[in-house]
Amino acid sequence: MNRTDALDMVRESISTVIPDADVTVLGPDDAFRDVLEMDSLDFLSFVEALSERSGVRIDDEDTTRLTTLAGSADFLVARTQ
Repeated sequence: MNRTDALDMVRESISTVIPDADVTVLGPDDAFRDVLEMDSLDFLSFVEALSERSGVRIDDEDTTRLTTLAGSADFLVARTQ
């Protein structure tokens, strides 16, 4: 998976959880939980959606890397190579 595909997958996963979220306003290093006001359940749903879409297992200790678009994309790219 390349970085562009990973970023698209992260945006799609966020949109699945928060359909009315405008993911186009998110910068690569914005903490999207804060910007989109995601609560804990929303974030858990995002992690599950991202795992299902990517086929990548995401453990609890990995979630700290999934707070920004860039961090999430880097995580996916590293796990799929």
